[in-house]
Amino acid sequence: MTPRFLSLAAIAAIALIAALCPAPAAAQDILRILAWAGYADADTVREFEIRHGAAVEVTYANSDDDLWYKINSAAYDVFAVNTAELQRYIDRHLVQALDPDRLANHARQLPGFRDLHAIPGLVRQGQVFAIPYTYAEMGLIYNRKTMAEAPRSMAAMWDPAYRGRVLAFNTSNHNFSLVGLLLGAADPFRLSDRELATAARELAKLRRNVLTFYSTAEEAVELFTRHDVALVFGNYGSQQLKALRDAGADVGYVIPQEGALAWLDCWAITGNAGNPALAAQWIDYTLEPAVSERLSIRHGLANTVTVQPGGETRQKLVWLEPVANPELQKRLWDRIISGEPPEAF
Repeated sequence: MTPRFLSLAAIAAIALIAALCPAPAAAQDILRILAWAGYADADTVREFEIRHGAAVEVTYANSDDDLWYKINSAAYDVFAVNTAELQRYIDRHLVQALDPDRLANHARQLPGFRDLHAIPGLVRQGQVFAIPYTYAEMGLIYNRKTMAEAPRSMAAMWDPAYRGRVLAFNTSNHNFSLVGLLLGAADPFRLSDRELATAARELAKLRRNVLTFYSTAEEAVELFTRHDVALVFGNYGSQQLKALRDAGADVGYVIPQEGALAWLDCWAITGNAGNPALAAQWIDYTLEPAVSERLSIRHGLANTVTVQPGGETRQKLVWLEPVANPELQKRLWDRIISGEPPEAF
């Protein structure tokens, strides 16, 4: 027969056990971030964890294709993506709309990043899908030791004086848009068939001046230090400029008079985020001046909160948009780098 009451000794024993065995800790909220290197450094993450009593898991992407694969194959709450790539995430309902009014630090961003409706790709059908975080313009880097004056136009890459002394970037989308911008196309991202043919001829002519087409910022630094390079198309912008200067190169940097293509990376909340409120807190946290300035100081990337050196040229930036015919541009680009002459296009 089971006794209805515990003895005093039993009660005392239970109390002793309870005192010696602490209660299990409350489960922490977990925030899963997918970002590029430098966007979620360990100390930055740790500060956020302490402030919000959360655990953060960071995964890094190494290309737009890798980002797309990871978002489609694993669970994340918030991720960094440029405005051009963002469109396919919206198309596939992989991101959710957010309310910028609930992000206190958004109101403190630089004026050019507060008007989200003025930035192509962030707003669709009146809903905001991402918040600007960092950007880089694709300016022109020049060798101060061999060039007495800074070039004024991206057209300098075609100058016969620099034959064999230009580093260009190996890509089909940016290069056609670059030529479209240089030639004054109405929309450098949606070139007509005739404009594409003209751009292909110009890129084939550029090949005469190009030492090689590089793929990474590190590769460009190595090539610059080993060869007599006059000009570099700065696909990685100020980040690339910092890498060259850190390597001892005496280089200058200009935004061409026709403007410069630029990518704008933003934070977006995934469509299936487990904790969208915590994801919004992360976005707001990264827009604090101390956090955004850390990105600029450490990694040479411009932020959207504090004025950067040369900030007066930012109105000349042309934010990347998806190109109209990427498959055709890729085929044309393959022909260009294979060595077909300008008259073949």
